[in-house]
Amino acid sequence: MTEVAKLAEQVQETFSGMIMAQTLEVGELTIEVSAHHCHAVLLRLRDLPEFDFAQLIDVCGVDYMAYGKTEWKTDEATATGFSRAVTGRIVNEDSFADLDSVDPHRRFAVVYHLLSLNHNHRIRVKTYLSEEPPMVDSVVDIWPAANWFEREAFDLFGILFRNHPDLRRLLTDYGFIGHPFRKDFPLSGYVEVRYDPEQKRVIYQPVSITPRVLVPKVIRDDHRYLIEQDHDRN
Repeated sequence: MTEVAKLAEQVQETFSGMIMAQTLEVGELTIEVSAHHCHAVLLRLRDLPEFDFAQLIDVCGVDYMAYGKTEWKTDEATATGFSRAVTGRIVNEDSFADLDSVDPHRRFAVVYHLLSLNHNHRIRVKTYLSEEPPMVDSVVDIWPAANWFEREAFDLFGILFRNHPDLRRLLTDYGFIGHPFRKDFPLSGYVEVRYDPEQKRVIYQPVSITPRVLVPKVIRDDHRYLIEQDHDRN
């Protein structure tokens, strides 16, 4: 039995009834816990000597809207292009359901990557956020390094971290509206800033960038791609 398989057994035994799902793929262990149990599980993963996950590698938010679906085609161009760049909504008549139909309890998740230096083990802990707005307990009291990670997830995804000591935006500008990593946020945004020489100050204005409707690679049936076939016939 491999070390990561042993770790998976230990985790299953220790947190029986608290783990909603567990996967072991490509040598990596991922467990899913509810937002209600997330803080307690992470605290025990740090403190129990058989785990000793003393180091927090990363905390990141995820938006699973339209997860596993794509507009990318290989044989022909899409009918809509990448509409997110234009309308702020992803629509594909072939495969995309309307964004409003996405299960709100499975749309947003927070993922924690942990490292045990003593045991040389890694584990990934995932929790889906069923509240609106999406919210989970902060782990700054467990790993102080989570402070800026959680602020980044709040800024980019709008995920709230309960009991965070200073939950403010980290990357976007003052007064920024919206969360740019959400799948329903337009690629070009809503506003832009520029310096106005007459007013001698930076001002906000509607986006002036012309959105580009991108289309994927198209395989065309013309002579340039039939050379090998002609050679075979001869």
